[in-house]
Amino acid sequence: MWAYKDRAGSSPGAQSGTAPAVFACPVEDHTKHVQPMPLPAMQQNLNYVYPQIFWVDGCANASTSCPPTPPVAPFPPPVPDRRRKPRKNSERRSVGFLVMFLLILLALTGVVLSMFQIFHLEKELAELRESASTEHIPPALEKLIGQNEQSMKKEARKAAHLTGNPAQQDLPLEWEPISGHAFTDGIQYRDQGLVVNETGLYFVYSNVLFRGSVCSSQMLTHIVYKKNPASPGSHVLMEDKRINYCTSQKTWARKSYLGALFKLRKMDSLYVNVSKIALVNFEESKTFFGLFKL
Repeated sequence: MWAYKDRAGSSPGAQSGTAPAVFACPVEDHTKHVQPMPLPAMQQNLNYVYPQIFWVDGCANASTSCPPTPPVAPFPPPVPDRRRKPRKNSERRSVGFLVMFLLILLALTGVVLSMFQIFHLEKELAELRESASTEHIPPALEKLIGQNEQSMKKEARKAAHLTGNPAQQDLPLEWEPISGHAFTDGIQYRDQGLVVNETGLYFVYSNVLFRGSVCSSQMLTHIVYKKNPASPGSHVLMEDKRINYCTSQKTWARKSYLGALFKLRKMDSLYVNVSKIALVNFEESKTFFGLFKL
């Protein structure tokens, strides 16, 4: 069922030249009641008539029974966004990779700086060597190098090892200080003896091989003694005597070894003496004499 009105509120056939009719909404039959809602008084005084607005209520009559309003279900609690966890994990991974990258970069930087410093030091050392070869050393640097050389010589162990010399003329025994296994470091070989340049503890040793073709009853004597200009005379440090060293007329050989620790003073001179030079075998591996500072 449709209802309509014109501008003056009459039917469309009542007046001519009026405004077009305004149609209202369809109204259900019997089940719903239409209640007109009056417009405000200020709007009713206007020449233009507005269409009426109807309030539709399915249960306007209190006498009729209305079905109960179904309870409105509460909204469920918001579901947490699980997509944030992967984002957090990815962010943590990215931060971890960044930290590892920075650490590796820092380590590489340290290695490069170390290599550069080593290269720079090697270059300076090469320049110093070149300047030393061309004799253009500054006085301060030359003094420093001299001091270092002296300290290195002092730190080096003082030692000497002498070997037998067959060109013997007289006692004490003469020695070879340079050739073969012989050497002298910090110890001077002078006048057939070893001269100590620094006071300290020294281990002194001497080995002599006696050999003959005819047995004799002569005593074999092997002595190591010292001298010092501050005290007259000589002082025996070690001595070895042998008798009955052969029992037949065949060729024989006997070894005599002496070795002990002594406290020697500066300018002490050490010598080796034997009973008979003709019975000494002067091979460097069989007859030798030496000492070293502890």
